[in-house]
Amino acid sequence: MCVLKENNVMTKKEKLVMTYLCNKCQKKKTYLISPQELTSALSKKFVLSVAEIDEIMVSLSNQNFIDFVASDGKNGYYYCVTLKKCGLSYNSDRKNQKKTLGILVLRSIFLATVSFVFGVILKAIFKS
Repeated sequence: MCVLKENNVMTKKEKLVMTYLCNKCQKKKTYLISPQELTSALSKKFVLSVAEIDEIMVSLSNQNFIDFVASDGKNGYYYCVTLKKCGLSYNSDRKNQKKTLGILVLRSIFLATVSFVFGVILKAIFKS
């Protein structure tokens, strides 16, 4: 399992591209993905140019999530994408982070409630 680091902050666009790549590229196979395919998949949230997608892909590669090669052939411009170990576990790591954060929030709310009730009880006891 690869831990998502606090200092390795990803932008919203990078997170969306990485989520799309994780859903598209299952197992350890190499997939051909065009920038147009990425743009159309993420068009509901963001409008991405080919230059932005190139920057995102390089950034994800530098963060050790993917291996990719950009190829420009007669059929167009494509990325040959392979997920690395961190990329394969990206979705599950994100789910675990959200779950941990939810548990932390619920625990804090519970402790605040118990503290308030305990304070009210002590106040009632020592007031009389």
